[in-house]
Amino acid sequence: MGFIRQLAEYFYIKKRDPRAPHSRWMGYMHGINRLSILLFLIAIIIIIVKLLILRK
Repeated sequence: MGFIRQLAEYFYIKKRDPRAPHSRWMGYMHGINRLSILLFLIAIIIIIVKLLILRK
């Protein structure tokens, strides 16, 4: 399973593999992963904006 496919599954863009086992803990892990990816992207955007503002 590739990295892009995993990201698509985390963000519900792509359906999960129906043969994969279902687990509540796996759902919790995916939720935390979604949150961490979202916070990382927000932090990157803030850093880029600050760099652009401070250069002027």
